[in-house]
Amino acid sequence: MAGVQSGSSSATPCASCKLLRRRCARDCVFAPYFPPEDPHRFATVHRVFGASNVSKMLQELPVAQRADAVSSLVYEATARMRDPVYGCAGAISYLQQQVAQLQAQLAVAQVEILQRIHHPSPGAAFHLQELQQRQEQQQQMQMDDDDKAYSSLVMQNDLMSTLLLQEACLKKESLWT
Repeated sequence: MAGVQSGSSSATPCASCKLLRRRCARDCVFAPYFPPEDPHRFATVHRVFGASNVSKMLQELPVAQRADAVSSLVYEATARMRDPVYGCAGAISYLQQQVAQLQAQLAVAQVEILQRIHHPSPGAAFHLQELQQRQEQQQQMQMDDDDKAYSSLVMQNDLMSTLLLQEACLKKESLWT
């Protein structure tokens, strides 16, 4: 394997052996995945999961899957260092909220385009204003804890459903006019 240390005293120990201040053996399980040039990578994983646990996990996996496992461990450890409570789930939740907001903005823009193209009735303009007010209220909400985040996602779902229904009504209206 490329990257596995030779175990001789002239070879540079891998990042894990260097951090743990031990001799890097020829069959070191960490050497292929934690090179000496990037000691911060192992340090982060070690702080979150512990060297012993990572070693056990890697030894239980087939060699072909170890690189992906290390990549996942590094990502999760980095996320845990940034957000100790939610880790990766916090990042995923944040990105899902952004996607929902962008979808809502896209739906509002699509409704506006349809309204301008088909010259809708005055009632449809009222619905558009209502939807825009809901979107502005949603953007002002802060997502500080789980309850607020959950209620925001429900509100975004309701907004999306309303927008899609409005769009469908406008499409049907344009077929008959």
